[in-house]
Amino acid sequence: MKTSDDQRKLLVIEDDPGLQKQLRWSFDNCEVFVASDRESALAQVRRHEPSVVTMDLGLPPDPDGASEGLATLKQILALAPDTKIIVLTGNQNRENALKAVELGAYDFHQKPFDSKMLSLIIDRAFYLHVLQRENRSLLLSHSDSPISEIITRDPNMIRMCRNIERVAPSDVTVMLLGESGTGKEVLAKALHQLSTRKERRFVAINCAAIPESLLESELFGHEKGAFTGAIKQTLGKIELAQGGTFFLDEVGDLPLSLQAKLLRFLQERVIERIGGREEMSVDVRVVCATHQNLKKMIEEGRFREDLFYRLSEISIKIPPLRERLGDAVLLAHHFRNKFATKEGRHSMNFTQEALSAIESYAWPGNIREMENCIKRVVIMAEGPQITLNDLGIQESAKPQEPLNLREIREKEECKAVVRALAKVDGNIAKAAELLGVSRPTLYDLMNRHGLK
Repeated sequence: MKTSDDQRKLLVIEDDPGLQKQLRWSFDNCEVFVASDRESALAQVRRHEPSVVTMDLGLPPDPDGASEGLATLKQILALAPDTKIIVLTGNQNRENALKAVELGAYDFHQKPFDSKMLSLIIDRAFYLHVLQRENRSLLLSHSDSPISEIITRDPNMIRMCRNIERVAPSDVTVMLLGESGTGKEVLAKALHQLSTRKERRFVAINCAAIPESLLESELFGHEKGAFTGAIKQTLGKIELAQGGTFFLDEVGDLPLSLQAKLLRFLQERVIERIGGREEMSVDVRVVCATHQNLKKMIEEGRFREDLFYRLSEISIKIPPLRERLGDAVLLAHHFRNKFATKEGRHSMNFTQEALSAIESYAWPGNIREMENCIKRVVIMAEGPQITLNDLGIQESAKPQEPLNLREIREKEECKAVVRALAKVDGNIAKAAELLGVSRPTLYDLMNRHGLK
């Protein structure tokens, strides 16, 4: 049960200096951080993200009780739910130790601790933490997963994928909000494939791609003779999705005249074909998507407010490519590999200048624009190197973000201090609490960054 050194970050929360030294000495095979109270513990968790924490429940200002320790435990798990917390407790505190386990602690061990036994418990906790992290990665990357088409390392995008997984098993109506080209249909299909309806049909309709005069018939179907050219009975897309998922793309383009009819369907789950006199019950899960600001459209009277709330029981926002940290270059490599293999141009690579341009370009068309761009350059580039000229995009004039960790840390540290001070109107004690540091530390940070 060995884990690599860079994963073995252990936080010791203990107010007794002697025990602090003993624990640090006992676990010299870990990167050990020490905290003596709740404030410093939370600061260490934010800064170092330890995989495993050992903690005494008797922390100041309540060293003889467990209230402060239990409050610290809850806050750590709120910040980092996967952290494995091992409570160190005396015989008389067994009841509080069990309470800590109920709150989410991984295990407890009695004082005076047996270093070999505690070492075994900590090793097991590290192993479980790594295992859970690997399992999550596999879920996101496994080729059989419905979200395997989503290529990302961006934390916000990964969080959004987890939200899709959580929502999928229910029948709740989901609205996907995102710019054109962000992959709304891919996510709608993932919701279907991860649901209990996956064996039935996924039927999609794009409200912006069908003329208004034909859209009602496309949605609800029509009877023979209902209008000129209706030579036979035709089922609508909603009816065709019976038992499955109906995806209504670009719902913001739905004409007002049809919004009332769609609302009635959502409320009563019945439809009536054009020219028909019989209502039919339809059992479908509805997913919709739009790139438009529906709340603004409601204010302008172009979208019904009651329909908006019916369609957005749960809303999921898809970040645009420009906001996805590091994903532009990651996707560029992915599409290069895909199209180079297809075109038999296996030796193609990007120049550093081209990669810098890809990273800084805003990609207004998002993934769709990126895919088309890389497909074109793989086919059209004369040599094995894909250059800036081949891409046909301009590198941003704005300065590139630094890659040096010290520069990045100092820049973000300064921004965080300024934001915290602004939020609490300059109150040092409150700002220190927000940042998870002590007041002397905050004064040092302010001096270092020239803040008053």
